[in-house]
Amino acid sequence: MSALAASDYPLHEHDGTLDGPALRAFFRLAEAWKLRVAEQRRLLGDPPQSTFYKWKREGEGALGRDTLERISYLLGIWKDLQILLPNPERADAWVRRSNDAAPFGGRSALDRMLSGNVADLYVVREYLDAQRG
Repeated sequence: MSALAASDYPLHEHDGTLDGPALRAFFRLAEAWKLRVAEQRRLLGDPPQSTFYKWKREGEGALGRDTLERISYLLGIWKDLQILLPNPERADAWVRRSNDAAPFGGRSALDRMLSGNVADLYVVREYLDAQRG
């Protein structure tokens, strides 16, 4: 009997089927949050400018696991905000408001997310999940 490797589990593979829908959802989120191009690129993990504009123009593109993970966290954050703050304008504005909660230290959630680390997206997502209960 041979040992199983992580590569034996297809759930760990990224086949690209989510790339287009993920990008399109991200750009809708970016519009709702009124993100500048530099902020969008930073949240996506700083892809090359030409790649970013191709993704934006075509709504398609090959995403790496890191970028897909980032988009997943961002969409989870957006969803949590829609649940916690049923008024869409308030929910979308929340990311830019200063916040005295421990993970933010008086800065906004967007400031935290723009650090460039995927872990900071995770922290914001976990904070909002905890607020939901």
